[in-house]
Amino acid sequence: MTIQFSNHMPEIVANRRYLHQIPEIGLSEFKTSDFVAEQLSTMGYEVARGLGKTGVVATLRNGTSRRSVGIRADFDALPILEETGAEYTSTHPGVMHACGHDGHTAMLLGAARILAERKSFDGTVHLIFQPAEENFGGARIMMDDGLFNKFPCDAIFALHNDPSMPFGQFAFREGPIMASADECKITVVGRGGHGAEPQEAADPIVAGASIIMALQTVISRNIHPLQSAVITVGAFNSGIASNVIPERAEMKLTIRALDDNVRDELERRIRLIAEAQAASYGVSVEIDYERGYPPTINHKSETDYVRQLAMRFAGGEHVVDMPQPIMGSEDFAFMLQERPGTYFFLGTAKTENDPPLHHPKFDFNDDILPTGTAFWVELVEDYLSSK
Repeated sequence: MTIQFSNHMPEIVANRRYLHQIPEIGLSEFKTSDFVAEQLSTMGYEVARGLGKTGVVATLRNGTSRRSVGIRADFDALPILEETGAEYTSTHPGVMHACGHDGHTAMLLGAARILAERKSFDGTVHLIFQPAEENFGGARIMMDDGLFNKFPCDAIFALHNDPSMPFGQFAFREGPIMASADECKITVVGRGGHGAEPQEAADPIVAGASIIMALQTVISRNIHPLQSAVITVGAFNSGIASNVIPERAEMKLTIRALDDNVRDELERRIRLIAEAQAASYGVSVEIDYERGYPPTINHKSETDYVRQLAMRFAGGEHVVDMPQPIMGSEDFAFMLQERPGTYFFLGTAKTENDPPLHHPKFDFNDDILPTGTAFWVELVEDYLSSK
């Protein structure tokens, strides 16, 4: 299939590299949104804008079937200073496409053009170009703005490039494939004083350190050994001088789980431990716990379907089942809570030492563009087959 579409590849590569030059942070992807919408309008799609502030949904109908399918690509960037040295490097200092969302968008734009030219399907396809995947839950915002009420989808699909996987390899997993992502800020409020007279103070640093150590027991003693979970204290800040006991100490946590019951238990235990440890030291705590993305849970039927399609498309030797989930997170999880579908990975490795995602030297591998583009065409035309 990639050979049939080879004449479209220069445009797809050019689009990817242009998008790479204009990276924008979530909910501020104005140039990106304008570019995507203009491209889709010239292809003959019905283009809707404004969902999720900068989101774009392109609809194409053909035939008489009432079946519909949704394909999602994210298009936001990250607050990272680019170090790729590419001739098409970011023109927005301090912002770059370090996760490959420029590639995701370019592949779906390429598929959009081919689908519009061929019109070899019976039904409706909705192409969802989503903002703010990295930080602000653009999927949820688009849904709150009526995404699936306005654009009903019988099933939804999304992929992510993975530079750690062999080039051209498809990776699937039924059930949980990525974790939830919650954040917690714990502020320990003590009583400051002179470092030489600690008995006159209530030290928030000592109490905070005790809280951190006690949190290490949650995974090992409160969560079943066969269930995955993560509690990481990524920041602990307090004080400015060696001889001053400060009034406050602050820690920031990221919390990950693959199961909603585990997720609830983690929050319960974190709150209980923080409050009880604080009380034992004569200090208090302020807890700001924020639920973020839920676990990404793939549906069995749609996962089986796309796996079989990938085996026909790429050959069985290029299709694998992931032995375990990834503890990173993805806001496509919100969409999968409302519509059946699946999320999968496509390997893009150039060498054994490619920079990982979110690295200042990461650059999407353009060689995979034909594969991803053609696979989206194959999926839409097969799912909406007139047979």
